[in-house]
Amino acid sequence: MNIKFVLIVFLTVLSGISLKAQTTSKQLTAKFITSEIQLDGELNEAVWQTADVAKEFWQYLPKDSVQAAHQTEIKILYNETTLYVAIKADAPDNNFVVASLRRDFGGPVNDNVTLLFDTFNDGTNAFAFGVTPYGVRRELLVSNGGSTRNSFNGSWDVKWKAESKIYDTYYTVEMAIPFYSLKFEEGSTKWRFRPYRFNLQTNEFSTWNRIPQTQLLGSLAFMGELVFEKPLGKSRTPYAFIPYINTLIQKDFEETPNETDFEFLFGGDAKIAIGSGLNLDLTINPDFSNVEVDDIFTNLTRFELILPERRQFFIDNSDLFASFGNYFNEAKPFFSRRIGLARDTADNLIQNPIIAGARLSGKLNQNWRLGVLNIQTAADELNEIASNNNAMFAIQRKIASRSNIGLFMVNRQTFGDYDFLEEEEEFNRVIGLDYNLASADNTWAGRFYVHKSLQPNDTRGNYSTQGIVLYNKNNWVFISDWNYVDQDFTADLGFVPRTDIFKTGHYVERFIIPKNRTIINRHSANLLYINYWRPTLNFKYSDHFIQAEWQTEFTNQARLAASYVNQFIFLTDEFDPTDTDGAVPLSGNESYAFNQFNIRYRSNNAKLLTYRGRATVGQFFNGNIYSIGANIAYRIQPWAQFGINLNYDGIRLPNPHPDANLWLLTPRIDVTFNKALFWTTLIQYSNQQDNFGINSRLQWRFAPLSDLYLVYNDNYQATGFAPSFRSINLKLSYWLNI
Repeated sequence: MNIKFVLIVFLTVLSGISLKAQTTSKQLTAKFITSEIQLDGELNEAVWQTADVAKEFWQYLPKDSVQAAHQTEIKILYNETTLYVAIKADAPDNNFVVASLRRDFGGPVNDNVTLLFDTFNDGTNAFAFGVTPYGVRRELLVSNGGSTRNSFNGSWDVKWKAESKIYDTYYTVEMAIPFYSLKFEEGSTKWRFRPYRFNLQTNEFSTWNRIPQTQLLGSLAFMGELVFEKPLGKSRTPYAFIPYINTLIQKDFEETPNETDFEFLFGGDAKIAIGSGLNLDLTINPDFSNVEVDDIFTNLTRFELILPERRQFFIDNSDLFASFGNYFNEAKPFFSRRIGLARDTADNLIQNPIIAGARLSGKLNQNWRLGVLNIQTAADELNEIASNNNAMFAIQRKIASRSNIGLFMVNRQTFGDYDFLEEEEEFNRVIGLDYNLASADNTWAGRFYVHKSLQPNDTRGNYSTQGIVLYNKNNWVFISDWNYVDQDFTADLGFVPRTDIFKTGHYVERFIIPKNRTIINRHSANLLYINYWRPTLNFKYSDHFIQAEWQTEFTNQARLAASYVNQFIFLTDEFDPTDTDGAVPLSGNESYAFNQFNIRYRSNNAKLLTYRGRATVGQFFNGNIYSIGANIAYRIQPWAQFGINLNYDGIRLPNPHPDANLWLLTPRIDVTFNKALFWTTLIQYSNQQDNFGINSRLQWRFAPLSDLYLVYNDNYQATGFAPSFRSINLKLSYWLNI
């Protein structure tokens, strides 16, 4: 049978799943005005009394079948330049839960109202704006239909304003969102739109359009409509220039103990609007310094861990580049954190300077999206690092209501002739086709892709493929996943922790709703079964992971979960899970099977004192493991938060293999003096990474999206407490719109 014909029929059937019209059961009319609103949060302008009202919010938690006990009202007005939003949120009293005054707060741990604007009506991408009772703001980019928690990117920043006013039994908010902070089609008459609310006082989450609890609250499948009284004009995004200067004093006590390095860095970014839907981002000598520090993790696996991208240059429309590939980050063809980092001759990860870069991304129209990226990195011949041009092209076409199909090419090309460079390292290319399924009501979701890598003298095979389907309806969730990564599949700019695998994974979950929900909101039981085979070893059965779990969610949002895990691993190579210098590793070419029991608990986030805990006990390869984790936090609302995170993994292996006591301790102090001045100190101790680090940062947001940072970093060896690296940064960045 012709495989192309089968593929076409298969995709056609899957596309048909999403032909049902999107849910838009409610409408709100935005009235056009010729005046401006003075933002003070009081809603006392007469024009607000004439505005249409979005009301009758539905509960999402604790129930999804009744109207909210404490209602929310939304009104929207607009003029030629600005979208104005009025919010009135009822509450039992004014004892609101707000963790801090810092922008980009976490939604589920703060009282807030958040609004979703799907400006191209595609059910896939949206802008989100949220405000707390204290007027603290957050903005997010929503991708992939809001189908997973990774679909919400809080690193995105744009200019807008909000003010609030707290009363005895409610709070009010006025928002002003410039149209230049949004992208939309010229002449738009309606957007898909939905507000939702976290009310932590009463542990009630609510939403304008009703949503089943098995779906995420931010899902774009369940939207209403915002209808404009007068068609919108052009999206008038101004040019934005964001220059920076950074003075850096640093000392490496291990490599150059007798030298102190002083650097003065400067550069910047530019954002240029191309038409109504495209952004052109430019960067010259970008500063990817350690103003923000990554969290440290204890890694007991054989594989690399993926870390989030926070650099502003890569944020806008990041899903256009980063969402291709494996659903579970097992074979991503593009991972932006690869750019700007490289391995030196000792295989240490070091910063590789970026000379310049350009990125064009966004909407061509309602159905088409385009992404083009090109970044040049510098050579570092002392560390045998070549200069590379890093590029990606991606185009995506909407299919039916919320599905899409995308085509991409990633290219890393060496510039220059280097003695240390092998021929096979001169370039790496990955091409691929992805189909993303999302039905109108999100009952069906999935991904189907075929990728191929190309290297010098290596063009045969090198495939990575996946087919995954998810069904979510009537308190049942089913997932079936099939994945293949060829031994020679290579993505230099991607994230591929392991190759030579054929994987099948299956998951089923059942939600159980008790009749009496005064204490317990719901239970759930799930079973996960993942298998791996090694194609180059005659499809040898190499791994499995089986987990049976029970979860209980309480009406106060606390959670308790217990699980049993059975794991099988065939080690082809030696491996030391303790990462102990000079230790005798576990033998390769040998099988290991072990069982573990886990328990987790998370307290009510509305309390001033919150805590989480977990414990694992059982077997580990040919030995045993005892693991505990705890997080305790206390907030002086809304000015300060104090927290400490502790993880301990005790590994006991038989002789001659080593035992290990792995400790990870991370105290954190976060003080917000006001909405513009913040001080954060993070201390991280890990004996696995032999590091004790201190990162203390004072941030002054002296103008919209413009910051002055003073950052102190100090790192010591955990063994012997000898200094290893120290730096002080003074960085100034300014966001200028023209």
